[in-house]
Amino acid sequence: MPTAPAGPRRRADAQRSIDRIVAAARTCLGRDPDATTDDIAKAAGVGRMTLYGHFPNRAELIEAALADAMRAGDQTLSAVDLGGDARDALTRLLASSWALVAESAALLEAAEGVLPAGRLRELHAVPAERVERLIRRGQHDGVFRTDLPTTWLVNAVHYLLKGAAHEQRAGRLKPGEAAHIVTTSVQSLLAGPDHAGHAT
Repeated sequence: MPTAPAGPRRRADAQRSIDRIVAAARTCLGRDPDATTDDIAKAAGVGRMTLYGHFPNRAELIEAALADAMRAGDQTLSAVDLGGDARDALTRLLASSWALVAESAALLEAAEGVLPAGRLRELHAVPAERVERLIRRGQHDGVFRTDLPTTWLVNAVHYLLKGAAHEQRAGRLKPGEAAHIVTTSVQSLLAGPDHAGHAT
């Protein structure tokens, strides 16, 4: 009796295996940036040969995990209301951005150890463009400073978020105060000397 083609089923099984591995990588590396492929394979419930069949080396696995985290994060940030006053919109965006950065800080640390800087910039391109558009709107509206290059301000926001996540992981910044400190620091940076009184 003829049987159905195995190709589509095998591809579906392979995709489920990849999804489990990537999810496990995000979880393991999110806890410990030094998590090994053995740790990840165990968490995913697959053997080492299966993991290496999909991801030949640790760098490719880390890249896949970070890319997946960035896609999920973009879905969250896309839902943030960026209308109205640019300062208020920035506060809303920072609240969601900070939560994502804090959650993925260890994963990003792992990625920085194995991925080229250019690839990391590519993965962060979409959130960076969102911040840049908002800053440019605030500059146009006269509420954000224009005496510094916009690209520098975008990068400064990124480094403040990343630095706060590092301080929290090191225990030098309490989780309950981090979001407020990040928002206040970024708003003060973007307000500049002429609008310092408006920073929130």
